[in-house]
Amino acid sequence: MISSVKHAPTSFTSIDLLPRKRTIPRQKFSPLPTIKNVHNGFKAQSFASQKPLHVASVKNFRISKGAEKRVTECKAYEADRSRPLDINIEFPDEEARLEAAKRIKIGIYFATWWALNVVFNIYNKKVLNAFPFPWLTSTLSLAAGSLMMLISWATRVADAPKTDFEFWKTLFPVAVAHTIGHVAATVSMSKVAVSFTHIIKSGEPAFSVLVSRFLLGEAFPMPVYLSLLPIIGGCALSAVTELNFNMTGFMGAMISNLAFVFRNIFSKKGMKGNSVSGMNYYACLSILSLLILTPFAIAVEGPQLWAAGWQKAVAQIGPNFAWWVVAQSVFYHLYNQVSYMSLDQISPLTFSIGNTMKRISVIVSSIIIFHTPVQPINALGAAIAILGTFLYSQAKQ
Repeated sequence: MISSVKHAPTSFTSIDLLPRKRTIPRQKFSPLPTIKNVHNGFKAQSFASQKPLHVASVKNFRISKGAEKRVTECKAYEADRSRPLDINIEFPDEEARLEAAKRIKIGIYFATWWALNVVFNIYNKKVLNAFPFPWLTSTLSLAAGSLMMLISWATRVADAPKTDFEFWKTLFPVAVAHTIGHVAATVSMSKVAVSFTHIIKSGEPAFSVLVSRFLLGEAFPMPVYLSLLPIIGGCALSAVTELNFNMTGFMGAMISNLAFVFRNIFSKKGMKGNSVSGMNYYACLSILSLLILTPFAIAVEGPQLWAAGWQKAVAQIGPNFAWWVVAQSVFYHLYNQVSYMSLDQISPLTFSIGNTMKRISVIVSSIIIFHTPVQPINALGAAIAILGTFLYSQAKQ
């Protein structure tokens, strides 16, 4: 906002009290409120100006030290001066406008996060149905994200993080847990329906509480423990009534839950006092996880199996299969990157609720797209587990 006025040679003191919701005065002689000169250190110093003043920036209410005066600091400068002056001025709608903009931004983050996650799961399942090599598929997902971020840093599209040896040292256990969880989830989806994998993965809060309680000695209020009952019961009901149950797929989802719990624990410790943004933190995590995973992927599956499997998949699907692989790899990185970026903007409670809604969108969309047969009792188990996850996120606060 820009405002200018010629002042009469009248003195305005800096200790006048402003009301909480007072708007800009509109008297004929001056549209500007009280002027405070802070360039000298005197509390009751007066200031007069006969030159146009231009408003440069505004700060919110604060309580001045040593005085019970509620003021708002505003930077202004005279027409022929470059050095800002401080005046008291209030914009009552500014805070509401900023809050509305923040909500819109969070909404865009959530919508993008959910959409990218749905697209990834669809392409990931298509690839695994035609090319059942989860270790290579997991490696390609990490490789695509690492390559994208390296190019972004090299071209300065994104600022490269400033890291040191201590950063990579604390990141290593996070990367190990992330690698295990990523591969285990991919193995699960290669054996069972996407919806079943995500129903079992909705039980992650139960693992989080158990690990924190028995390994870290952390205590929780009773509502948190009670919220685990529908989570465990719902997951068990879904597993028992799953038409295409597979033990490898079930265990893969369970191991993924446990690994991601340790990833979150290590990540919290490593992020304390860390200035790396969420986007760059996940990029570094992907690079380190790629270095860890690659030799194991070669040892478990190997290039010979990959070559034979690739030829078979291309023969069945056609050239579009290569685009499926690219899509699942790119969208995997994008949805995780957006989730880490949103975590920078919101509270853990809001993030947990968003993660619950994400699972609902993935389960419903995968059932529709892949025509997954679902029994009513199986759907009830999924609903109970997801409801328990929501209750857990509420009780944990």
